[in-house]
Amino acid sequence: MECLKGKSAYAGMALGKIALLDEADYVIKRVKIDNPEYELGRIETAKKAAQAQLQALYDKAVKEVGEASAAIFEVHQMMLDDDDYNEAIENTIRTQMVNAEYAVATVGDNFSEVFASMDDDYMKARAADVKDISERLVKNLFGNADSNMNFNEPVIIVADDLSPSQTVQMDKDNILAFVTVHGSTNSHTAILARMMNIPAIVSVPADLDKLSNGMEAVVDGFTGMVYFEPTEEIREKAAAKINEEKEKQELLQTLKGKDNVTKSGKKINIYANIGSVSDIGYVLANDAGGIGLFRSEFLYIGKDELPSEEEQFTAYKQAAQMMAGKKVIIRTLDIGADKQADYLNLGKEDNPALGYRAIRICLTQPEIFKTQLRALYRAAVYGNISIMYPMIISADEVLQIKKISEEVKEELKKDEIPYKDVEEGIMIETPAAAMISDELAKLVDFFSIGTNDLTQYTLAIDRQNQKLDTFFNPHHEAILRFIKMVVDNAHKEGKWAGICGELGADPELTEQFVKMGVDELSVAPSMVLKLRKIIRDMD
Repeated sequence: MECLKGKSAYAGMALGKIALLDEADYVIKRVKIDNPEYELGRIETAKKAAQAQLQALYDKAVKEVGEASAAIFEVHQMMLDDDDYNEAIENTIRTQMVNAEYAVATVGDNFSEVFASMDDDYMKARAADVKDISERLVKNLFGNADSNMNFNEPVIIVADDLSPSQTVQMDKDNILAFVTVHGSTNSHTAILARMMNIPAIVSVPADLDKLSNGMEAVVDGFTGMVYFEPTEEIREKAAAKINEEKEKQELLQTLKGKDNVTKSGKKINIYANIGSVSDIGYVLANDAGGIGLFRSEFLYIGKDELPSEEEQFTAYKQAAQMMAGKKVIIRTLDIGADKQADYLNLGKEDNPALGYRAIRICLTQPEIFKTQLRALYRAAVYGNISIMYPMIISADEVLQIKKISEEVKEELKKDEIPYKDVEEGIMIETPAAAMISDELAKLVDFFSIGTNDLTQYTLAIDRQNQKLDTFFNPHHEAILRFIKMVVDNAHKEGKWAGICGELGADPELTEQFVKMGVDELSVAPSMVLKLRKIIRDMD
């Protein structure tokens, strides 16, 4: 048995035979030519064929994974018409007097290397796109269109890498899992795998030459492990896990599409909390009504510098498109305390939980705040985005936020950049905000109660301190009274109030929250259906 560790792009378990996807069986040679016009004509023919192929892929993807995920094939169509790309190919043919295949492959490699070397993650991902369209053109020039991606039996696809084109062409009914040597968890292929609910593991250090078609394997998308020629014990554990997941899927199917309504007719929205765009697959798979908390700080953490406006815009836009009109509530930068970014030089604090964090950073460093707001207002054009601001303690802070946001909108308007006004709310996670929630409700569109910090601050207990676990009581009467107060004050002003902290997923309190009048619970995707069942069973 060979056991290899990769990165999980989509959780799930698979057991079956592998199918190796070989590299192209053609060799690209540099050939001296006499007639560059003829080669350019061949490229035009290949491009027309590629456009038709990509349109067919787009139509297929729309049906299988939705319009947002299918959009990559529209991007590929536009890239085929990119002036810089096409001029580079033409220039290579004319100046070097070489054949079309060699020119396309060379230019594709050059552009791909340039994108791959960039620091921006979004631009790095474009390297795979350039490679994809270049390979498609070369295949068409060789008269070798897309190879057959259908299989006669369920298989685990193993490849050096997979392009979005290859992924979508496959008959997903016969795909058990994806395993690739290269690729990232943020690639289009990974996103498509999540949308297709197919376990996927990337960056697996496998030697493909030592593997063979028909070899048995176990893919554990929960841990990122791949087992080639597994032992009987591994097979049995995998089979048991597959059956367990199958039962969960059956439960999902019975509740999918049903309302979160009690037997007496009381309705409550159940949304999902996510940390990145890559989590949206779980949101959709669990049939959440929307995203109640998009933790934007994960775009800032683990980097060497602030994310650019374009990088943020791309992430927010993708989330909005993938949710296809469902609400996406994005929390502005909530960094500090237990979430640090070294490049911000926040410094060491004696009590970081009570220190320089979240909205306090944004209001004292407005250039950071404005960049994020610009990206959010721009992305709102593509879906149903709402914005919420964390760690509020006063009405004055809300007024400062409004002033900055208006400045941002004026800048966008002046620059003639499309943007859209959105619903804007605040998080209630300090006792101060809860106590003046009647006043704050007049200034915002909604409240989202962050019970993790609200509990910490109300009980004066550091939730990171394990010594205090026995004292930390999220069911404390003071917390529940604060929640009821906030909900009532929101409703008096005609605003809605939800909960996005861990307490929202506590089954012991679900019925009490519904009775309090809480309008929305935003929880981990895996909890959506459990809460739906509790609510539907309530009298």
